[in-house]
Amino acid sequence: MDALLMPPLSCLLLAGWGVLLWRRRPNWARVVLAVAALSLALLSLPLVSGYLLRSLQPARALDLGALEPPAQAILVLAGDTQFEAPEYGGATCGPLTLERLRYAARLSRETGLPLCASGGPPRRGEIPHAEMMKVALEQDFGVELRWMEPWSGTTRENLRLSKVVLAEHGIARVLLVTHAWHMPRALEEARRHGLDAVAAPTGFRSRPGLFEGSSWVPSAKALRESAWAFHEWIGRAWYALG
Repeated sequence: MDALLMPPLSCLLLAGWGVLLWRRRPNWARVVLAVAALSLALLSLPLVSGYLLRSLQPARALDLGALEPPAQAILVLAGDTQFEAPEYGGATCGPLTLERLRYAARLSRETGLPLCASGGPPRRGEIPHAEMMKVALEQDFGVELRWMEPWSGTTRENLRLSKVVLAEHGIARVLLVTHAWHMPRALEEARRHGLDAVAAPTGFRSRPGLFEGSSWVPSAKALRESAWAFHEWIGRAWYALG
């Protein structure tokens, strides 16, 4: 359902409405089509997508030296999936998940803390995210995965079910690894379910340069990042209602 509200589909639906209006209300149709085109163009600008993501992310990265009391484990949340990966024998972790796993593996090496991966099946018939993450961590990053939470389908379920898994092993305080722009919502869910989580964000987006030419050149990458920001704002609004 949230896909209907995210670019580029939301912009295309708006344009479609403008086309339907054309014969009966041409002046309104022109306005709707102009808004749709302008929205799509703006959301495709690196300047806009950069500011949208930066509005979501915390200001600072984790400072291990200032961590008190110490954490007992590292919890890393799944992101996306690469469904067609014949070189890996089937579905595997997508780029967002790998970015989170890279940082989680680094933290595990630096701290010696055990890892827990959270994520259920990305779609019916696929293995859980957590199992894909286990393979990537152990075979590609050389780090053992101690625990898995392989049932969740949302951020809320990630934290609720991970709390159950970790509590069974006496774990109450964790370093929580996810993208910087996803971290505020993930932390809120950790608090909601009574999990003591310390933010360990990764994938920070840099401040776009107002006077850099590349900031004003539309790109598919910028449109995708704008969609991430919309997804996150929609998720925050939905969780606030629930």
